[in-house]
Amino acid sequence: MGLSIAKKIFQLGGNVCLIARGREALDSAAKEISSIPSSTGQFVESICCDATAMDRLKPELELYIETRGVPDYLLNVAGYAYPQYIEKLTLENFRQNMDVNYYSQLVPILILLPYFLKQKRGYIVNFSSVLGYLGMMGYATYVPTKYAIFGLSETLRNELKPYNINVSVVFPPDTDTPGFQHENETKPPETAMMSGNAKLMQPDDLARVVLKSILKKKFTIFPGNSGFIYLMTRLFPNLVRFILDRDLKKYRKKVQNQKS
Repeated sequence: MGLSIAKKIFQLGGNVCLIARGREALDSAAKEISSIPSSTGQFVESICCDATAMDRLKPELELYIETRGVPDYLLNVAGYAYPQYIEKLTLENFRQNMDVNYYSQLVPILILLPYFLKQKRGYIVNFSSVLGYLGMMGYATYVPTKYAIFGLSETLRNELKPYNINVSVVFPPDTDTPGFQHENETKPPETAMMSGNAKLMQPDDLARVVLKSILKKKFTIFPGNSGFIYLMTRLFPNLVRFILDRDLKKYRKKVQNQKS
């Protein structure tokens, strides 16, 4: 998902700085973006660092800013899901999901925010999820982190508006990424059945929606069917819960029958 967005930005004439933990994947992504025909002076840079590590990321970003200047946009495309039955989860599972999904978006914001405040401009884009406003079985470690991103974004939008700093929060539906395929490896069968009929969004399609919405300075960005789901949860919360409970009961019975 992040790679598709970075490629679109580069195609539109923007410069890109990628931040990720894995050097091999980072180099591969930078090479793929750099292969796109570009304007004179365009560049792709990368920082290999854990985005939750403030003490390590801060000097790296400060060096980047000293060399290249303050970025116009910060896009926090970070997160993973570890779907599992609640009784099989440990406290460490919850902490790890919060570290990756919440703090890896918060830390870059805290590092760049003084620069945005000083120049009275900037744009922060955070990535939540459809499960950032909807709870579903199997996602006990994931859902709270994405709710937290929504709450953080709401707060930043209000507090930073007087400084001409824009904020957007994206709520992607299930998207056809390697992360989603990895997620399916531990997904409880009931969860897979409950979400199995949903059509996966393609990363390039999601990237187009996100960038168009950013250019329009939309606060909430709803790719695919996530806007409809959001509207239903707000207008008819009891109906949505009824449907979720009904489906869980039906599929749990089906799973039990398969095991017997």
